[in-house]
Amino acid sequence: SVVAGLFICSHDGDKMETARFWNVRIDKPVSDAYNPSNSGYIGCRLETIDVFNGERKVIYESKTRFEAPNWMPGGKELLFNADGSLFRIPITGGTPEKFNTGSVNHNNNDHGISFNGKMLAMSSNKENTTGWGSFVYVVPIAGGEPKLITEKTPSYWHGWGPNADHVLYVAMRDGKNFNVYRKDLKGGEEVALTQNTDHHVDGPEYSPDGKFIYFNSSASGTMQLWKMKPDGSGKEQITYDENNNWFPHVSPDGKWIAFISFPPTIDPKDHPSYKRVSLKIMPLAGGAPKTIAHMYGGQGTINVPSWSPDSKRLAFVSNSRRYEDAQVANSK
Repeated sequence: SVVAGLFICSHDGDKMETARFWNVRIDKPVSDAYNPSNSGYIGCRLETIDVFNGERKVIYESKTRFEAPNWMPGGKELLFNADGSLFRIPITGGTPEKFNTGSVNHNNNDHGISFNGKMLAMSSNKENTTGWGSFVYVVPIAGGEPKLITEKTPSYWHGWGPNADHVLYVAMRDGKNFNVYRKDLKGGEEVALTQNTDHHVDGPEYSPDGKFIYFNSSASGTMQLWKMKPDGSGKEQITYDENNNWFPHVSPDGKWIAFISFPPTIDPKDHPSYKRVSLKIMPLAGGAPKTIAHMYGGQGTINVPSWSPDSKRLAFVSNSRRYEDAQVANSK
């Protein structure tokens, strides 16, 4: 049998030493070819990490799938999606409580809170729609019946305007490619900010000062982080490496960008579940990215803004089969 873990010795048979391990966990992966749509989803952990010292805390665990945490205003709760609904949970742990989204109950992992903390945007399919039938809605942060913002589908929310008067989202309108769009909450026509015809774009999000929109694009061949002005002009690549970097999230204090990095073996246009990924941060003003965590995750790990209000921590979802589940699977 194989024993997995951390082992130490004092190198002196007559001397007893004491050691302390922290931030230690064992993930139980699935095969690279594993398809959760066919074989089922594996367990999830809701975690937070101190971006400066790397300390991680598990807030909540479940054998069922949940995704994409947001930090609620006030910093005492997290919000995540599971089974078409949204749930809130204290950062100290406990039992998740369902968030009221009225008749909109096919929510996916694209949701987030306005800069002023008063509104929540979310993406959801309507009743009797399947596939990419996602629409964007907004609802007061206290919950209630959401307001439909996008009439066309598919539309996946990713960012709030700095004054909470419009939203950013990615949408497919030509049947082939996703582009970045903005739309005012009061109505009117949606405005395309990218005109992509041969690559993929995703994850548009404003900096808190509203001067730039950050997003990821495969225009260079690999998925990298980019920025552009609010009108879509001045597009500029800001990461350059062999990995595939997704979902830039700017810290509330405007000093850092957090993102998830997939290995080069992954299709640049894809962000699948259950892969060996890294969580990274880099200075907004420029500089080399720094890896702050390695984890088993991917889709649903950090798709949407998840900084704490004080810009010191991030929330994310990691994946692992429980030991007993892996034993059963391996015995078949």
